[in-house]
Amino acid sequence: MIRRRVAIGLGLGTLLAMGAASTALDIKARNDAILVEHTLEVLEKSSELRLLLRQAEASSRGFALSGADRFVTEFQDSGRRTPATWADLVALVQDNPTQSARLHAIDEDVQRRIALSGELIRRQAANDRAGVASLVAGAAGPTAMATINGVLDSFTEEERRLLNVRTATSRRTGTWLLAIDLAGVGILMLIAAYLVRRAYQSDRALRLSLRQSQATATSLEAQALQQRGDLAAAYDELRRSSAILENTFNSMAEGVLVVDPAGKFVLSNEAAGQFFGPSAGKSFSDMLVTNQFHENDAVTRIRDEDLPIARALRGLSFDRREVVVKPTDGRPQFRLMVSGRPLRNSEGAISGAALVYHDVTEVHEIERLLQQAQKLDAIGKLTGGVAHDFNNMLTIITGSIEMLVDTVRDRPAAAELAVLISRATDRCTELIRHLLAFARKQPLRPRDIDVNATVEDIAKLLRPTLGEQVEIRTILAEGDLVAHVDSAQLANALVNLAINARDAMPEGGKLLLETATTRLDESYAAANPGVVPGAYVMVAVSDTGTGMPAGVKDRAFEPFFTTKDAGKGSGLGLSMVYGFVKQSGGHIKLYSEENRGTTIRLYLPEAQVRRRTEPEAEQELPRGTETILVVEDDPLVRDFVLAQLQGLGYVTLVASQAAEALSIVAHDRPFDLLFTDVIMPGGVSGRQLAETIMASRPGLRVLYTSGYTDNAIIENRQLAPDTLLLTKPYRRAELAQMVRRALDGPAGG
Repeated sequence: MIRRRVAIGLGLGTLLAMGAASTALDIKARNDAILVEHTLEVLEKSSELRLLLRQAEASSRGFALSGADRFVTEFQDSGRRTPATWADLVALVQDNPTQSARLHAIDEDVQRRIALSGELIRRQAANDRAGVASLVAGAAGPTAMATINGVLDSFTEEERRLLNVRTATSRRTGTWLLAIDLAGVGILMLIAAYLVRRAYQSDRALRLSLRQSQATATSLEAQALQQRGDLAAAYDELRRSSAILENTFNSMAEGVLVVDPAGKFVLSNEAAGQFFGPSAGKSFSDMLVTNQFHENDAVTRIRDEDLPIARALRGLSFDRREVVVKPTDGRPQFRLMVSGRPLRNSEGAISGAALVYHDVTEVHEIERLLQQAQKLDAIGKLTGGVAHDFNNMLTIITGSIEMLVDTVRDRPAAAELAVLISRATDRCTELIRHLLAFARKQPLRPRDIDVNATVEDIAKLLRPTLGEQVEIRTILAEGDLVAHVDSAQLANALVNLAINARDAMPEGGKLLLETATTRLDESYAAANPGVVPGAYVMVAVSDTGTGMPAGVKDRAFEPFFTTKDAGKGSGLGLSMVYGFVKQSGGHIKLYSEENRGTTIRLYLPEAQVRRRTEPEAEQELPRGTETILVVEDDPLVRDFVLAQLQGLGYVTLVASQAAEALSIVAHDRPFDLLFTDVIMPGGVSGRQLAETIMASRPGLRVLYTSGYTDNAIIENRQLAPDTLLLTKPYRRAELAQMVRRALDGPAGG
């Protein structure tokens, strides 16, 4: 075995050496051939130059003797080609100093010879016989030509010598190359013969070994097939498990982020992408560009080193830390509950962090509404208790004053003082009556009343009261609207609302009184604490006044809260209306936008006789499979609408404001209906959004929604009179019917 390897190694080494020598000789042979070809080209150019010079001389002499024009043509051809040939010859021998010097020595002679020939032709053409004779007899031409021929002879002889030398060298190189190649072939044949012999011997041994291995191979093949099948089954199971885990991970409502020590995202699910937006990038620093993190108060900015990701990367663990995220790309702010853990490697060093984000925006909003309701309820209970005790004292005071008036009737000064005290007592009594109304403890005399008739009577009363600068309109529902309430208190509530509306329109405006029947379902009740699902008679009072900012809306129903100047309001008007509606078993809703106006809706319990005589029939809700783009800035309303539409079979796209909706349109996402709120943040209304989208999608159908009554919005000229509008709040059946009506109706809503 060792000798065979040594022999093969020596043979291969020899072949490598011969191959290297062969390659070197081949390169040399190519270079020799190039030199031979170069010499031949030089000889060819020198012969061509000699021929052109002779042709020029012969042409000039022929023209001098005969005057034939063809000699002029021949001379011109020679004169044109001679400079190029001369330049080529000089370039070819520039690597040979001897030959190059010879050519430079006759450069002036060549030019002189051509010039003399040209002068001869010129004089002959001018019929200058004497000039021609002097040039022909002169010795300048022959002398120059003799010099040129002598140099060219030496030049040619040297090139022929070089040709012989280079040809001989090329032949020797070729001979050596052939010899080495033949020797290499011989060595290859010897090695091949040796290898064939050894292969034959090895083949015999392998055949014997192969027979012995076939049985083992058969067994191993069976085992391999079994293992391959097991591996395939395990791989399929792993793939299924991975798919399940991935789907589960991406379907989680909680956002999950895993980052490396540098803050780059290693793993994230779809919920995290929805929280922080598609422009959050691939790292913690990218996310901070498009999202600002604040403490629970939504005011205090969290320092970068105190952010949840930064704390987890420092090795700190924490649970349920609430933060407020304010996106910088136009999306509304939201609240997240964050839990974080550092990740460590086998050596205990921090290798990253894992964070889980839970959206608590809706929960926080429901808690806020509940706290507001509880606050008003607590104020009402406190007010009711105080008013009750104060009423007892007023009863004594009033009775005593009446007795005092009779006693001092004959004393004018004392009688006048007693009358003043009596009037003050009456004012206190009126104040207590308002407080009891807010506390829902005033004595009510509810009965079944015609709401339409009450509203018409109030409208007649208000026209002279509010003045000509306020235009009053009534839109009443058809048929009988019977509610079970105290008619006097309802009238008082409507008057209070109308006076507030007038005060909000100092330059005049429009006041709309509207009635309708509606049903508040379980979904609406869940989002509005204290609401009992069922049928209601709705009375809406809308104005085109200054509207209310958010801080005023939150406190509008609190007793003694007022934005009017001192002496112009007690702050009990809306409180009394709130207490009356709640004590009557109803619901009150306030919608207001600054510089746009206000709508207050009273939902009064429907009379029982109406419910018994007109039972609501169960009906199949219209459904569909079209795609609807929902644009709604209120997260609670948005979630409610999406759930209802998806329950009706529709596919939904969602945007919280006009900018997000236009982004969806820009990405060519198809949809059949635009369902948009009329008034939204961002400076673009629902009407403007619809007009922008319909410019590129003329066939689009549009359905609007608003907390204002539909007629109030039309009166403000925010929508066309034939526009489809679904007013808030609405039941599921109303939503289903209006969506179907919009989809089946003409384009544009």
